[in-house]
Amino acid sequence: MRKEITNIIVGILWIVVGTFILLCKKPVEEKKRIGVVVTLLPFADFVKHVGDGRVEITVMVPPGATPHTYEPTPEQLRKVSKAKLYVKVGSGVEFELAWLDKIKSLNRKMLIVDGSQGIPLIDKDPHIWLSPLNAKKIVENVCQGLIKVDPKNKEFYIKNKERYIKQLEELDEYIRVKIKNINKRGFMVYHPAWGYFAKEYGIEQISIEQKGKEPTAMEIKDAIKKAKKYKIKVIFVSPQFPTKGAEVIAKEIGGEVKFLDPLPSQYIQEIKNSVDKLIQAMR
Repeated sequence: MRKEITNIIVGILWIVVGTFILLCKKPVEEKKRIGVVVTLLPFADFVKHVGDGRVEITVMVPPGATPHTYEPTPEQLRKVSKAKLYVKVGSGVEFELAWLDKIKSLNRKMLIVDGSQGIPLIDKDPHIWLSPLNAKKIVENVCQGLIKVDPKNKEFYIKNKERYIKQLEELDEYIRVKIKNINKRGFMVYHPAWGYFAKEYGIEQISIEQKGKEPTAMEIKDAIKKAKKYKIKVIFVSPQFPTKGAEVIAKEIGGEVKFLDPLPSQYIQEIKNSVDKLIQAMR
């Protein structure tokens, strides 16, 4: 009887010890993750696919915020100070123009990778990621950055990168098939975020806002004229910006306002959703 009780006690002790080890193991594993900071949500998705479970990602401009005006919190800056890698957009995003020097000064050891490397820029349009072919190059840049800060897992990152690039190529083909037989080739947006996308797929982005400024009465009148000329019935707006100006134009043309998010957090699925909205509007 004593022996049985002793065995039960020993068994309980092993369970307690095992549980303690498992509870202690998680923080250790989290510490081993590589701290990666990105400016925008789409870049977080790129890093997530290449880094898989080996990265801990901090996004500087959170969901719903605009990179034109957002200011980082103390907690975000604390994470920057401990990160090993920062993947910047590199194409002129206002947040980076305003804050990147300060971010660099917080962590001199942090490697900064330029996501726009190898991508021809259009004027002063920073929205490079909205072309899936540009996204492929960004993913390549992300992969190279992760290899530099974590060379022992090089093959892991390359394998993940190749798998994700294949998905981006499938997305590109999906878009080309969808757009191929559309007769109307123009769409109207309030904020001109879709220039790289439009150029890649042979369609025209007609923007209401000019040079990042609210449109004047004359520009709104001109937008109404263009919308009627091209028989446009949908005005696309970004969730991060006010919709009042777009609603005025939509009312004048007997159309409607729809959201088209230029900062997708789940890149492939949300770009597909955006393409479907554009196709419907251009029919």
